[in-house]
Amino acid sequence: MLEIKDLHVEVDGRMILKGIDLTLADGEVSAIMGPNGSGKSTLSYVIAGRDGYEVTQGDIRLNGESILEMEPEERSRAGLFLALQYPIEIPGVAMMTFLREAVNAHRIDRGEDELDPLSFAKLVRAKARELKMTDEMLKRQVNSGFSGGEKKRAEILQMTLLEPSICVLDETDSGLDIDALRIVSEGVNAMRSPTRAILVITHYQRLLNHIVPDRIHVLADGRVIRSGGKNLAHELEEHGYEGLLDDAA
Repeated sequence: MLEIKDLHVEVDGRMILKGIDLTLADGEVSAIMGPNGSGKSTLSYVIAGRDGYEVTQGDIRLNGESILEMEPEERSRAGLFLALQYPIEIPGVAMMTFLREAVNAHRIDRGEDELDPLSFAKLVRAKARELKMTDEMLKRQVNSGFSGGEKKRAEILQMTLLEPSICVLDETDSGLDIDALRIVSEGVNAMRSPTRAILVITHYQRLLNHIVPDRIHVLADGRVIRSGGKNLAHELEEHGYEGLLDDAA
């Protein structure tokens, strides 16, 4: 379970998050929606431990333990995964090497044996086929020459291989066409589990038609201003954020 309590965060001296309270229970899929500049991506970066984001108040706890003093790689080994809105390219690093090193680092941390190259290749190809990724894509450098949809599929592939307990997806639908959105969403839905929680950050209802959330939280001006069930997304799609912002003010 991920628990965020009274979280205040500054970036370059400016307060971005102003008291976030949010609990993500095991087995739950939650969505965060909100207008531009509301702090959605900031929240995802702080959870992952990105540099430059100063927590001035509050805490983030994973299974009862504070993660604020953990480095990003420690958070990853503890079970956190962040799928980026804009996955980066890593020229010179082979995709298969990158994935195998990441998976084996987690296995070592759990006291498990490393996967040898042949065993790992068999595992990756099986999971890649589910995401409509070809062997040719796996032979490339990390995200090098990938389209937006291919980069997002590569992110989901990494997530399925690492099997995190908390998955945070920052605007995964950004830049996806209809087919890529369906494929990526199927990959995320396959990760649903009673022992795993998923947090989806998005602007639009269209993603939530594929990844149906249990709860939706609306973020505005660094605060959660409303929470509700999956139908809240339809309300926002129809009426926008203006009414909620007026009520919050």
